[in-house]
Amino acid sequence: MERPPVAENRGRGVGRDGLKLGLGRSGVVAAVDLGASKVACFIMKADGVRRADRTLTTAGVGYVQSHGVRGGAIVDMDEAALAIGQAVERAEAMAGVDVQGVTVATTCGQIASHRVSAKVPLGGRPIGDNDMGRAITQAMNSLRLNRRQPIHLRPIAWSVDGQRHVQDPRAMFGRTLGLEMVVVSMNEGVYQTLGHCVERAHLQFEGVVAAPYASSLAALEEDEMDLGAICIDMGGGSTSVAVYSGGALMHVDSFAVGGGHVTQDVARGLSTSMAGAERIKTLHGSAIASANEDREMIEAPPRGDDPGAGPVSAPRSMLKGIIAPRVEETLELVKERLKAAGALIDPGAGIVLIGGASQLAGVREVAVRVFDRPVRLGRPRRIPHLADAASGPAFCAAAGVLQRAAFGPREADPKRSMGTGRAIRTIDPHANGFLKAAAWLRENL
Repeated sequence: MERPPVAENRGRGVGRDGLKLGLGRSGVVAAVDLGASKVACFIMKADGVRRADRTLTTAGVGYVQSHGVRGGAIVDMDEAALAIGQAVERAEAMAGVDVQGVTVATTCGQIASHRVSAKVPLGGRPIGDNDMGRAITQAMNSLRLNRRQPIHLRPIAWSVDGQRHVQDPRAMFGRTLGLEMVVVSMNEGVYQTLGHCVERAHLQFEGVVAAPYASSLAALEEDEMDLGAICIDMGGGSTSVAVYSGGALMHVDSFAVGGGHVTQDVARGLSTSMAGAERIKTLHGSAIASANEDREMIEAPPRGDDPGAGPVSAPRSMLKGIIAPRVEETLELVKERLKAAGALIDPGAGIVLIGGASQLAGVREVAVRVFDRPVRLGRPRRIPHLADAASGPAFCAAAGVLQRAAFGPREADPKRSMGTGRAIRTIDPHANGFLKAAAWLRENL
């Protein structure tokens, strides 16, 4: 579908209803992964959901080089909107459908999580929605989000009289009802900017999913969520992390250091262009040493357009000496931030690496050394038919949005499916506590 020029604004209202679980009016679900290196769009139709084995089939996939996004932030609205529109159009052409609205997976807006808890007294009757609503209200009222937009409310555990790991406390009896919950939020201004950016691409904004959360849904096995896992998404402009324990999301974080910084280091170190540095990094780059590096020479194009300038030549060991410190520094920063945040990590939790930067040779080995835990590379595990070009670790976020739309989080009611048309709504930060609690109960239980 050909769209009008991005600079033109038709005045469509930007939706503020969050991610829609279900097909909606258009009969499709569209996910856009807005990153610093690429913008990808996955489209799914109703017949793309296989409940028997919980797999998905995409009807269309499109991706383009990203523009207007840098370091986990939108820096050029027109460029970002144009990239979104182009990615969606490519996916539409493959799917043979017109997309009306999209859900955006991103790390923009300083994605972060906050743990809250509450304990409320119970009467001599079975626990009902009102009691759970009081607990959620109390938990949300204890959280002060200064100009931040909540985008996910995920319970860690309910408890009745101190008995933890209660999946659904309704109809149970007790004296006190407890709740531990994770609230994932982003900068409120960036949330509004994202909505306006999608609108400029002449699409309806159906909400935001934190990229590390979406990616973890696509890459992690259920056993990993139950036994503990740290999912590290190494993108082009940022690195983000999602921590699971006991089947629940425990912590989310992101910071603006990614694979693009490795490319910049290579460009500076070898005095080559950014395009040349990216090519050299992809073809010859590694984060670990190998034999004969000192004698193996590599060539990179020089900067500028001087036709008389010859290629830049350097030993491969020099390239490794540039890449390895940055990769190790990034992973050490993840480790330090998890420790500083007090994230609860199971002793046996493994590491799952995803994102385009995780594909660089030697990254897994460096992660093993930094974390002293088992490490594997992840990829979209529930969309088995994807072409090789779109099935790698860099496409987990878009795949995770579709998985969440089809099946919801593990805590969701199984009846809330593609055919119900029900939606998880983003909670208005200005709403009173009871409305927040009622919205959560209505959409999650």
